[in-house]
Amino acid sequence: MGLVTNLLNPKVAVLYLSLLPQFIDPAAGSVLSQGLVLGTLQICISLTVNTMIAMAAGSIAMFLKSRPTWALVQRWFMGTVLAALAVRIAFEARR
Repeated sequence: MGLVTNLLNPKVAVLYLSLLPQFIDPAAGSVLSQGLVLGTLQICISLTVNTMIAMAAGSIAMFLKSRPTWALVQRWFMGTVLAALAVRIAFEARR
């Protein structure tokens, strides 16, 4: 779903059309091939980074799943953070 969302996002096309031409030198050869190489390189780097993030998230999820105490601590911690934010928002709204 994330892939389809990113592919259909016009901001990505604008990003490629505005940033990549800055790194293309018409005197160095075919503009099309330079653009394709730069685009492919950026996609490969993004795919690698996103894969590493997904694998790290999966490892963390397995760690938390195998240790119920950590899951409980996480729930209490996030509940405390959300409650503190709610109190802060409530007091800021009174001003």
